Amino acid sequence: MRRRSLLIAVPAGLVTLAACGDDDSGSDVAGDPETPEASATSAPPPKIVDGPLPAITAGTKFGEKPTVAKGSGDPSKDLAVKTVIAGGGKAVAENDFVVANYLGQIWASAKVFDNSYDRKTPLVIQLAQGSIIDGWRYALTGKKTGSRVQFSVPPTWGYGEQGNEEAGIKGSDTLVFVVDVQDTFSTKSSAKGKAVPQDDAKLPKVGTNTDGAAPSIEVPKADAPKKLVANYVLEGDGAEVGAQDSVLVQYKGVVWDSGKEFDSTYGRKQLTSFSLQQVVKGWSQGLTGKKVGSRVLIVIPPDLGYGDNPPQGSGIEKDSTLVFSVDILAKM
Repeated sequence: MRRRSLLIAVPAGLVTLAACGDDDSGSDVAGDPETPEASATSAPPPKIVDGPLPAITAGTKFGEKPTVAKGSGDPSKDLAVKTVIAGGGKAVAENDFVVANYLGQIWASAKVFDNSYDRKTPLVIQLAQGSIIDGWRYALTGKKTGSRVQFSVPPTWGYGEQGNEEAGIKGSDTLVFVVDVQDTFSTKSSAKGKAVPQDDAKLPKVGTNTDGAAPSIEVPKADAPKKLVANYVLEGDGAEVGAQDSVLVQYKGVVWDSGKEFDSTYGRKQLTSFSLQQVVKGWSQGLTGKKVGSRVLIVIPPDLGYGDNPPQGSGIEKDSTLVFSVDILAKM
């Protein structure tokens, strides 16, 4: 199993989509009971100061694994934040999902307790209370993508007096992070790929707008296909999604027979992330091999969806064919 970040909290649950269908699909997205949670309570906002911060002695370019010196003297009791490299991209807002590489170490010893560079997979995490330690929320809000940010986090905005035994962090330890902010996504984010012709009159047509609003889905007056359909509407140029991956998405789902919407991240104003191993087969098969940055039309026949056991209260009838527009924002 790929080691998960020590920063993140276990998600509370999945979207309705993943709640049933397969008997195997009811488990939590995280799937790792050892992942420590962020503090359940939030401290008052910290005062943000410029330093002190230890020197970055190697790996000084954006995207390179940094080497950070041991802290000198006593760390600040406040949140010390420095933009080491100023990016020119989108500004990060609280509750956004950020894509970032990072290294974390202990001030007093310079012991590295976690980093994503060695895993060669950036962290994708929401800057929301309960999802990540508070120091990250306050340090990264307002920073622009393309930036390298260094900051020190006292226990108050880190793991508190309890520390983090798994990581070797004591309740008195101040933490030092270097974070390379690659991208950020909000509820107004959408796929940005190249439009692909939708020429089959027997299949639904999906809107190609990229303004963050929900795309239209026009279902034809025709019999639903018996096999899974997974076609590009907008084809991105990112990495392909693997069968074992987790993804961050915007999506909208309607029932083929009625065209009625039954689920949507746009309506909830909340992006969704999940593992392709923990959703209905139509989603996992339909998104595997598709590129990040794409919008995908997925038509799911009953045997790859909810079959005769749709979620209670969903408005989905038994043996319904489902139609989704899915924007693949990031791979996790």
